[in-house]
Order: sequence, then C-alpha cells, then structure tokens
Amino acid sequence: MNAPVLHADPHLQRADAGRRAVTDVAVGVLLRPEGDFLLTSRPAGKVYAGYWEFPGGKLETGESVEQALARELREELGLAVDARAVQRWREQLVDYPHALVRLHFCKLTQWRGELQMREGQRFCWQRLPVQVSPVLPGALPVLAWLAEEAASRT
Repeated sequence: MNAPVLHADPHLQRADAGRRAVTDVAVGVLLRPEGDFLLTSRPAGKVYAGYWEFPGGKLETGESVEQALARELREELGLAVDARAVQRWREQLVDYPHALVRLHFCKLTQWRGELQMREGQRFCWQRLPVQVSPVLPGALPVLAWLAEEAASRT
C-alpha cells in the first residue's frame, strides 16, 4: 500500500528542487513478540542527527530491499538477518529538504545477535505512544500504521 508523498519540513527550501532523483531506502520495523518495536537515533554528523527512526539504509546498486536491509542491520546494529525473513510491508515517498526518498518499510520478527550501536547511535524499544522525541518525519506514518493495526485487532 502506497501513501501520498509526505512533505517533511515544508517550510524549508529544497535542495536541487525539481531535479532530485529518488533514493530508495530499506527500513526495518523490528517487532518483539510482546509488541515492542525498535527505534534508533540518527548519529551525529548526519542530517536530522538525534532524531529517532526505524533502522535501515540506502539500497546499493543491484541490491533488493531485503538484501539491503539485512546488510544495513548487520553493519549498523550487528544483527544477523536472513533476507528471506524480511516481510515487505508498506512504502512511503518522503520529500525532505535535502533529499527525495522512497522508504521501503519491512517487518521483521526474526534476527540473531545482540544490538551493537556501531555508529554511536542510541536505541530503545517502544510501544505506542512512543516516549522519545523528536521522531524523524518519515517514521511518523509507521506509528500511525501500527496504531491502525492495533485498533483493528481489538
């Protein structure tokens, strides 16, 4: 299911407006059996540093979403993920001031290893409503989708 374009910080000028290519990003929504989900903070030196997000990263040439997510979770968090266990969920196009990104959100309920914050980021397991802020604009739709799913189960 695709959502309309999300315009993050619409009051800010866009870099290379009108000429930006879409950057594809694989994003993991890691879910524990009791319902918690993982958020990580954006590392210092990156755009939106300190904001909370779902972990993931850019697809490299020739990579599938599943392969990119498995690689990113290994590189950034030290987790081993079988790409076949990645469940594609939803997509969201986000128009950030610095880039136009297509977020490929995937649910994950299986991984191996302990979390290692290899980029100096922080992590927290959360439930709705989240207790951390600020949350990256591209992560906000996920929180709404999780709330919708929770409401449909009650």
